[in-house]
Amino acid sequence: MPPGDGPPGAGRNRPSRAGGNGWRVVAIFGLIALCSAYAEGAIGDWGALHLRQDLRAGPGLAAAGYAAFALAEACGRLAGSWLLLRLGQRRVLVLGGITACAGMLAAALAPDVGVVLAGFALTGLGVANMFPAAMTRAGLVAGPNGVAVASTLGYAGFLLGPPTIGFLAGAVGLRAGLTTVSALALVAALISVLARGDDA
Repeated sequence: MPPGDGPPGAGRNRPSRAGGNGWRVVAIFGLIALCSAYAEGAIGDWGALHLRQDLRAGPGLAAAGYAAFALAEACGRLAGSWLLLRLGQRRVLVLGGITACAGMLAAALAPDVGVVLAGFALTGLGVANMFPAAMTRAGLVAGPNGVAVASTLGYAGFLLGPPTIGFLAGAVGLRAGLTTVSALALVAALISVLARGDDA
């Protein structure tokens, strides 16, 4: 809200620190959000087809792949506040990226349907709090404008993920295409390790 439109004193204690370095930090956390959203878009559009085409699962089990991901993600977000208070933003982002990387490797490469479903669920747990934590940090650094920039980068992942994996599926196979989710989750974890001040 513009200054003066909120409750008295609202926003006065949160000055924006978005100088040149501040916007670099916003871009970094926007990239983390992009990696997280890439996974959500990819699994939403390609998870069921992977189970149906590569593992010959029936229609019900194929649909269960995204359901496992979404349910685990919802549970992870319900526990998000507790995790952030307990571990801090950096650890949540790093552990989330590593968890999503391992889960998606299992989901993309395992030959057993049960392991694939567990991999989707593990991926959901991993990405659950990456996007919210990245938005929180962007807001702390640059206020609403920082959230707007970071979320724009983040939601680009929803747009980029499905067509990128579709292109790779045609070129090298769907399994290989889905491993890009693991690669980006690992990139997000590495960015989180290298970023400074994200627990502020």
